[in-house]
Amino acid sequence: MAGTITQAKMKFSRIVNGRSYSRFSQNPDGDSSRVEVKLSVEGEEEEMDGTEQGHVQRDEYMRSSVSAPLTKWRILVCVGVILTIFCVGLVIGYYVHRKSELPSCSLENSEGQPAQKIQNTEVQPTQKVQNTEVQPTQKVKNTEVQPTQKVQENQDVNYDAPVPSMDWSDIVKLLNDKLSSENIKAKLSENSQRDRYAGSPVDNKLGDKIHDLFTELKMEPWVDEHYVKLQFPNSASPNKVWFGSEEIGSPKGFLAYSETGRKKGRVVYVNYGELADLQTVTNEYKVNLNGSVVLMRAGKISMAQKVMNAAKMGAVAALIYPDQADYKTMSEDTDLYGHVHLGSGDPYTPGFPSFNHTQFPPIRSSGLPGILAQTITNKMAQQIFAKMQPSKVPDHFRGNFPDYKLGQETDIVDVAVYNKLVDTKIHNVFGVIKGYVDPDRYVVIGAQRDSLSWGYAKSTVGTTLLMELARVFTELKKDGFKPKRSIVFASWTAGDFGNVGVTEWLEGYWASLDRKAFTYISLDGVVTGVGSFRASASPLLHTLLQNTLKKVKNSGSDSSLLQSYGGSLSSLLTPMQMDDAAYPFLAFSGIPSVSFSFISSQATGDYEYFGTDMDGKSELDRVTGQNVVQRSLVAAQVAGQMALRLVHDHILKLDVTTYGNVISDHVSAIISRVNSLKSDKVDQIESLSTEWLNAAKSSFGRAAASLATDIKDSDLDDIEMCRIINNRIMKVEHNFLSPYISLREIPFRHVFFGNGWQTATDLEKYLDDVHKKKASFDKDQVLRDFALLTWTIQGCANDLAGDIWSLDNEI
Repeated sequence: MAGTITQAKMKFSRIVNGRSYSRFSQNPDGDSSRVEVKLSVEGEEEEMDGTEQGHVQRDEYMRSSVSAPLTKWRILVCVGVILTIFCVGLVIGYYVHRKSELPSCSLENSEGQPAQKIQNTEVQPTQKVQNTEVQPTQKVKNTEVQPTQKVQENQDVNYDAPVPSMDWSDIVKLLNDKLSSENIKAKLSENSQRDRYAGSPVDNKLGDKIHDLFTELKMEPWVDEHYVKLQFPNSASPNKVWFGSEEIGSPKGFLAYSETGRKKGRVVYVNYGELADLQTVTNEYKVNLNGSVVLMRAGKISMAQKVMNAAKMGAVAALIYPDQADYKTMSEDTDLYGHVHLGSGDPYTPGFPSFNHTQFPPIRSSGLPGILAQTITNKMAQQIFAKMQPSKVPDHFRGNFPDYKLGQETDIVDVAVYNKLVDTKIHNVFGVIKGYVDPDRYVVIGAQRDSLSWGYAKSTVGTTLLMELARVFTELKKDGFKPKRSIVFASWTAGDFGNVGVTEWLEGYWASLDRKAFTYISLDGVVTGVGSFRASASPLLHTLLQNTLKKVKNSGSDSSLLQSYGGSLSSLLTPMQMDDAAYPFLAFSGIPSVSFSFISSQATGDYEYFGTDMDGKSELDRVTGQNVVQRSLVAAQVAGQMALRLVHDHILKLDVTTYGNVISDHVSAIISRVNSLKSDKVDQIESLSTEWLNAAKSSFGRAAASLATDIKDSDLDDIEMCRIINNRIMKVEHNFLSPYISLREIPFRHVFFGNGWQTATDLEKYLDDVHKKKASFDKDQVLRDFALLTWTIQGCANDLAGDIWSLDNEI
């Protein structure tokens, strides 16, 4: 009100005098008789917000240093003038203030909330109230907004928010009713496009389309831009393979992030390229792989693992082909696409986000193998085997070729790889449905949209379901569903280069995401067949996943998914792999994550057409019996019910007790191996005690039980109490990221699901190698590993226990 009165006085002064004093300043010479006065030029008005417009003219004037004596008459006149100005100012101020308020009070937006006013201009739902105005329909290619500001900044916890008025059964029924097979079918057709590689015009156009949809749904979309290095074939210098002087071929497929150049060496066939295969070749067949070109068949493990294993054995190049024993229906001329980075994200900014304003010295990820790597077709591999000298191979190395050979010294293969690094601008696209109670807590549902090949099963289906779930969730909200927490929808790109888009976003905001995002649900590759089901998930999500599979009906059946696929979740679970888009969330950021897929009954690995031009609609229709849409609908129900359950209930549906089983299994395995070493009477093993590791396991069990008691004894209608309990639950996964190692050195720091020496699995393997005489016992190393693992588990237990006076200090 004071500001309004001041503005009114200024207007009144202009009316009376036509010229107003705006500021006085003492003459720098120190003479108080000379004062500089800054005057507003007559006719030039000020805005109501106090911002001056036009030029300001500066005048100087002289006044006497001695004031005239004040008489009683003059005093009365001055007081009268002041009171008159004050009263007139009050009247004008009240009128101006009242006039400015009335329009905004009468306007409401589509949600029934008062429309925001900025200088009498209504702000649209997706406009940014910042220094620059962003139009609601702004596209991916020219928008750069911080990806976490939508659900993090200036979000106050709404403790007075209404409790959701819909029962869970009503929400599930609405979800199932609103999911449309016709919409899914139409979107699948629209989104299936060629040349959708990251950063391409087609990829960007699809990103624009998703952005437009989120805008239409009033999801306040925003875009996350990154500048990354991607590797593509060089059309001017194609990659080639020779056997001796004869050219075998110039494949179209390639492996991103291979070293470039030309190398030759003895070719050696090493089966799938697993460490056990390489050890068989070197130990049993006495073949020195140093300086060799290894020939491997695709499958079993990732291409990045294969090439890294070969590099560790001293190979100079690696060739990977699809054997018909593993790719039974694939054409012999089919090319393979992939990458060799044993990690995720941009390998030239490891541990750091690839933002345009961040400058780092040249650096390479330790996950780059540093050797040439190239895919070849099945037909090219047959030509190489036909030219090799006869040699014996292990029986389990054989596939469907007429003959397999290990390779002789005279079998020389020459490989040339001339891929080029391209600085590429990529866009992740986001939309949000905000929660009514805890808007700063959110579940993320994401899907990759890019592909180096057709990518129908890998990315088209997931992107389609992302768009469909966004539409359905928005309609649920309109129908009265009030989520307690927010739901973020994310469209990633550069997934075919090693989850680059996902990882760069996590690297950019990892410091806050673990305190905000509590679950990630991946939609990548959710339909690759029929007859079976597979899932990878954090233990915190096992119970929720199992209960969801109990409730979702299998298409064309009255049985639930869990009943249809064996009745036990444990038989459906598989370890989460590094190529999974959910893996960086779990192992890098400590956010519980889940991915799942409907697969063929006979499937033993990934969908065989991933990374090939055969990953198209016709092949997926064939392997699913023309049931892609129906399977996609059921997949949407699984993902949708999990997400809705996580934002509906008072307490997060993350079961901390399941981690007690994981810890117990690992601790038991370590104790068993230590006892074996004691039986072997390994030197210095007597000083190695598992007492404290076992005590940390028990501490976690007690903390989990204490949490269950607190939940049982708490008033779940107390929103603040629920938030305190949920905060304890949300920290569990993050606390299993080892705090004792550098994020820069080992990005996947998770002690159970990460990658590196800090993991319980790595410790178990080392103790096993000592027992098998494959490694010597290093007491200091083992004591260090024991201590760090113990205190990581104990630290998680302490945080889960709650307040400082509730900590378990028995260890």
